[in-house]
Amino acid sequence: MANPCARFVCLIVILCSAVPSLATVYTVGDAGGWALGVDYSTWTSGKTFSVGDSLDFRYASGHTVDEVSSSDYGTCTVGNSISTDSSGATTIPLKTAGTHYFICGVMGHCGNGMKIAVTVAGGATTSPSGSTAPPSGVTTSPATPTGTTKTPPSSTVTGSSSAGTLSPFMAVVVTWVVVMFKLVLS
Repeated sequence: MANPCARFVCLIVILCSAVPSLATVYTVGDAGGWALGVDYSTWTSGKTFSVGDSLDFRYASGHTVDEVSSSDYGTCTVGNSISTDSSGATTIPLKTAGTHYFICGVMGHCGNGMKIAVTVAGGATTSPSGSTAPPSGVTTSPATPTGTTKTPPSSTVTGSSSAGTLSPFMAVVVTWVVVMFKLVLS
């Protein structure tokens, strides 16, 4: 018969491995998706975006998701994008803290409201001068063949630049495991 302590440790390991990722996948524009006529300023208000979260852009053909610089966002300048995708299903992992800017690269769409600025909280990186470093490029999903939809798995854990830190929830779980383990041993 197995040691009760060993059973307890196995149970804790199983429970911890079953805890889902705490990263959030935000469907941009909710039911409205990435389209003309959606107020993205209102959509972002009240949301807290963190490193490890993702933006899921869903849209019909005739649109793109372009990550752009702050100045290109402000002027709706197309043609200088950091990354672009037109597959109809673009998932952008938020890997760095700072503000990320996205527009539709189709002429006139950004000027008509298809633009979103997302401020991502997390371990901010600063350059030696003390200014915030610009966001690095993001990965977009590859184009999918016409007539297909690419849906990312809900259990995907997005990589994070803060690999040495624990989420607050996991810190509580680890603390609980240590306390319970000490109780079992005493």
